[in-house]
Amino acid sequence: MRFFCYVILCLGCLNTVCAQDSTLSHLQQFPGKYFAQINSKSNRFEKQVSRRSEKALNKLARQERKMQARLAKIDSVAAKNIFTRSIDSLGNLKSKLHQKTAGLQASAGSYSGYLDTLQNSLSFLKDAKKLGEQSKALQDKLNGSLQHVQALQSKLQQAEQIKAYIRERKQQLKEQLAQYTGFSKDLQKINKEAYYYGQQLREYKELLKDKKKAEARAMELLKQVSAYNSFLQKHSQLASLFNLSAAGNTAQNLEGLQTRAQVEQLIQQRLGSGGPNAQAAVSQQLSQARERFNELKDKFPNVDNAADMPDFKPNEMKSKSFLQRLEFGGNLQFQRSSQYFPTTSDIAGQVAYQFHKNGSAGIGAAYKLGMGTGFNNIRFSHQGVGLRSFLDWKLKGTFYINGGFEQNYNSQLLNEEQLRNFDNWQGSALIGISKKYKISSKLKGNIILLYDFLHNQHVPRTDPIKLRLGYNF
Repeated sequence: MRFFCYVILCLGCLNTVCAQDSTLSHLQQFPGKYFAQINSKSNRFEKQVSRRSEKALNKLARQERKMQARLAKIDSVAAKNIFTRSIDSLGNLKSKLHQKTAGLQASAGSYSGYLDTLQNSLSFLKDAKKLGEQSKALQDKLNGSLQHVQALQSKLQQAEQIKAYIRERKQQLKEQLAQYTGFSKDLQKINKEAYYYGQQLREYKELLKDKKKAEARAMELLKQVSAYNSFLQKHSQLASLFNLSAAGNTAQNLEGLQTRAQVEQLIQQRLGSGGPNAQAAVSQQLSQARERFNELKDKFPNVDNAADMPDFKPNEMKSKSFLQRLEFGGNLQFQRSSQYFPTTSDIAGQVAYQFHKNGSAGIGAAYKLGMGTGFNNIRFSHQGVGLRSFLDWKLKGTFYINGGFEQNYNSQLLNEEQLRNFDNWQGSALIGISKKYKISSKLKGNIILLYDFLHNQHVPRTDPIKLRLGYNF
């Protein structure tokens, strides 16, 4: 009996050692850039959230001061009671933005699955590295990355608190100023700022999920470690929310949540003995309510609270920065002589600025590559350059109207002095249709068919129809 107990104990120790060896073997493959990417991303987004939050608080404070000064001319006592304490609260929230935030209690709106996973992965690595002989420098990197992620998470939680305060303040002002006239435009400005602030926070969270190569590789390696998956089940915010780490069955974990049968039973009790007609009426009302809810959800997909519903037509580009509105790309255009072989190829690069959700404008440059005169005479040469400007506007679905003005130098280039002679440049006025399609999550393709209204003025005359194949990323 003692022999079997000894064998079982040895097997358990052997399994533990093997699990540790397996964990260390995966961790040794960790990319070196992982911690640097985490630190850079966390620090960048923490600054962006702080700047945007401070901007929102400054706007709201200025707006309330204007409203207070206007109301003071009508009712000085009401102006003091309504605005003084709120303006002081806005100042306190602003001062907290510049303080080190730590230990803030997470709210439902501030939960980020990406940050939760990232923080738990770093915590797991911090404990797992103790299993092996690791340098102090590596431990410092782990501690530093964990601190950066925790600071960002606290900053996002703080931003959610500011968002909730602005939401509540907006409702308070609407009720308190209902008896006064002339404040509707001011309240709408506050509503706009509250809406766009919430959309900006959502935008930051979406951009935060974009993983670079080293980070994606690190997550892939961690998912192969069973100890890491067990660690997540015990320490993640989602696990604590549903008490998944606690002992007990699923029914105990979901205690307090109403089941579908309980909801149906409650409706039946409210209906009483109304019979099938009452049930049909309630079913019809529920169906109408569901359709109405889906309409609102489709119209405002980014709103997660009824109080955030805008009373104006939102500008979807308002929350995007200048760099986020830029779209880079390029296209190819072939030109042939009297035969099927293309004699030149226009290779263009471009950058567009998205000024509206349906429209963008941009500039570009093209290089004309000579390809010879036939399949038996292929030779490459410099055949000119081009400068482009264009406008893209959505018609319907994936079809866009595309137009612009171009200047092309169509002579063989021998030196730079030739480009300074503007008489050798040819203008083109183009308009046409483009079809866009998705290649991958970050790459889009397009086919553009254009007509040149100035082709008759070209010497020698060029083709009026131009077909371009391009891409954007």
